[in-house]
Amino acid sequence: MTILAIISGIALVLLVLWEGFETIVLPRRVTRRFRLTRFFYRSSWRPWVRMVTLLIPARRQETWLSYFGPLSLLLLLSFWAFGLICGFALIHWALGSAVVARDGASGFLTDLYLSGTTFFTLGLGDVVPRTPLARLLVVVESGMGFAFLALVIGYLPALNQSFARREVSISLLDARAGSPPTASEMLRRHGYEHGKEALRQLLHEWERWSAEFLEGHLSYPVLAYFRSQHDNQSWLAALAAILDTCALVMAGLEGACERQAELTFAMARHAVIDLSLVFRTAPRESIPDRLPPERLEELRLLLAESGQHLRQGEAFDRKLRELRLLYEPYVHELAAHFQIALPPWIADEDSVDNWRGSFWERSVKDRISVRKGRGEHF
Repeated sequence: MTILAIISGIALVLLVLWEGFETIVLPRRVTRRFRLTRFFYRSSWRPWVRMVTLLIPARRQETWLSYFGPLSLLLLLSFWAFGLICGFALIHWALGSAVVARDGASGFLTDLYLSGTTFFTLGLGDVVPRTPLARLLVVVESGMGFAFLALVIGYLPALNQSFARREVSISLLDARAGSPPTASEMLRRHGYEHGKEALRQLLHEWERWSAEFLEGHLSYPVLAYFRSQHDNQSWLAALAAILDTCALVMAGLEGACERQAELTFAMARHAVIDLSLVFRTAPRESIPDRLPPERLEELRLLLAESGQHLRQGEAFDRKLRELRLLYEPYVHELAAHFQIALPPWIADEDSVDNWRGSFWERSVKDRISVRKGRGEHF
């Protein structure tokens, strides 16, 4: 029993230390055999989604889903700290509880208390080690406590900076592609003179954004659970809109920047596939089809009104279908996992860009509508 407790305590300490090192310090790999952090998120995200779906009204569900990212991060750090405390407590207990307590208490709970006060460097002195080995364990654990605090202090700013960089480009899509961003709006709003060059520059910027997004979310996967400030914006919707736009350009948009679209498509698809590997979301074909033939024809007519012309014929349809199959199954499953709505190919008629909306204007309009409904005069 003693040997088992020592082995369990050492294994728990090493496992948590490796998890913290891999999560905070070590550049990430896409695949790995086992990770405690992945198990933590997979076992907590799904219950959270079920709770929100069952207990929270539909109009408030997005807000509650956005709480998960920050709360899970705090809970994960607490989980690591508790694992280290329990691991050292097991080692103390296996070594015979070599401590002296003022009240004469002994046993695992006393060892757990000593481990907790040591890890957080409280230094209360009501329970102290009495053997050289126990004192060595106390010194080692207190050092780990300081290191753990230092890593957390350095980790949180890096996380916030990566989140901020991600959201800046997503917000810039508002005026360029609508809210939520759609391929139809992105192409239609670049139908002016020199618009093709502006579109090429935009796709170039999103090629770099996709690379930075991939690097940041492989290093900090928890960022994928951090949602955007507006309900109709998200990193996945932005990626889907960019991929949709690139697919249309590559399939046959006359006079467009096909080469840049190919580069951006490759990088954005790379990001989507690697994220699906990290979160174990196997690709699945979207049902119903996001772009049935009748919607494609509607999209063709809409773009023609703004001077953008899609090629006609079976070759165009086949190439577009092949390109969509390269990313839509991955995007669809990621959307199902993160509970994020994918944008349509064609913007809804009643959609309004976020920059055009205002809480105060809506409040005034609502009050006017209510008063008109009551028959009041102004």
